[in-house]
Amino acid sequence: MRFIKYPMPEEYGSLLERPLFTLNEIEDRVRPILQAVKRNGDDALRQYTQKFDGVETETLQVSEKEIAMSDMQVSDELKDAIDIARENIEKFHLAQRGENLKVETTPGVMCWQKAMPIEKVGLYIPGGTAPLFSSVLMLGIPAIIAGCREIVLCSPPDSQGQIHPAILYTASRIGLTKIYKVGGAQAIAAMAYGTESIPNVYKIAGPGNQYVTMAKQMVMSEGISIDMPAGPSEVAVMADSSADPAFVAADLLSQAEHGKDSQVMLISSSEELCNNVQEELKIQLQALPRSEIAEQAIANSKMILINNVDEMIRITNIYAPEHLIISTENADWVAEQIQNAGSVFIGHYTPESAGDYASGTNHTLPTNGYARSFSGVNLDTFRKKITYQKISSQGLTHLGLVIQTMAGAEQLQAHSRAVSIRLDKLNNKNN
Repeated sequence: MRFIKYPMPEEYGSLLERPLFTLNEIEDRVRPILQAVKRNGDDALRQYTQKFDGVETETLQVSEKEIAMSDMQVSDELKDAIDIARENIEKFHLAQRGENLKVETTPGVMCWQKAMPIEKVGLYIPGGTAPLFSSVLMLGIPAIIAGCREIVLCSPPDSQGQIHPAILYTASRIGLTKIYKVGGAQAIAAMAYGTESIPNVYKIAGPGNQYVTMAKQMVMSEGISIDMPAGPSEVAVMADSSADPAFVAADLLSQAEHGKDSQVMLISSSEELCNNVQEELKIQLQALPRSEIAEQAIANSKMILINNVDEMIRITNIYAPEHLIISTENADWVAEQIQNAGSVFIGHYTPESAGDYASGTNHTLPTNGYARSFSGVNLDTFRKKITYQKISSQGLTHLGLVIQTMAGAEQLQAHSRAVSIRLDKLNNKNN
């Protein structure tokens, strides 16, 4: 990790910049994929699956037999773990339902709001070097609780033309059956436009690489909603002298092993801790099966030594990390000062991996600084809010002049007349 000592506040902005990607080049690669799928449907999907995944797929939808077989391919130990995680994620997202708002704003004027499910949603589950079956729980459970009528799941096939059994088992366990062997930008296109096999949806959610992310952003310009703009995974660890360097190193590596483009950040007020973490990283890297990936991510990441906790808070809020671990004294107080983060992990015994899998919170989170303005996936990701109003004759009498005055000031006379014509009728009726 690059070790930066005591930077000046005016350096924070440039110091915290994420790695830049050649967006124009990525967009140029993604655009023809979207156009081909829109134009040629399943044929284009098969061609891209052969090109990018190296496998021919006759049938894109996963069969009932393949889903049933996954039950025998997943160990009982993993099944039990998935069930515990499922229960915790369900509890946390069920608690987000809330009550529908209803208010009488003026006598005779009743306004209310109702949460309605988005009818058709698409879930993207990465495969590749790390099949993220945990994302099936994180996306599928809130979509089901929200009441989405149609849920489509796409995930890339392996070299044998199969989706990882843990993904299939997890999907089946929570009741998802529309599963398709399609990955990458072509999967986003399929869910956005629809093909002969894959139905189109109204909103697409899920993590992915830079091509998936670009595809999501591009279809959004065509009216398809997405959960959030998200890119390579990232974590920031705030740590002082009270932190355990082995814990900190393990947390940094748990995020670094996601991919070579992942970014990890240590923000600390203790130089001794920083030096010890450096040594721990070397030791722990040797034991990781994905050490090559993690090592490259670590090499592109930063360790920043600063003076005190106030500066740690300031620099963290500027960075707006996807995941934030607070491994300091008075960690609860520090957490209250955080304004920008996707998900916060408080205390020495709260690893980021808990949120990735089983604590109950969602792991699909805004990256690349979008935590300044975006939330992670939650129940409302799969719902929309409709507002209603019902006005009695008494209510219109109370509010009518206000509406007419404002409409007149904006020179929108038809708006004003929609009120006056009703009031005139009420006056004639009462006379």
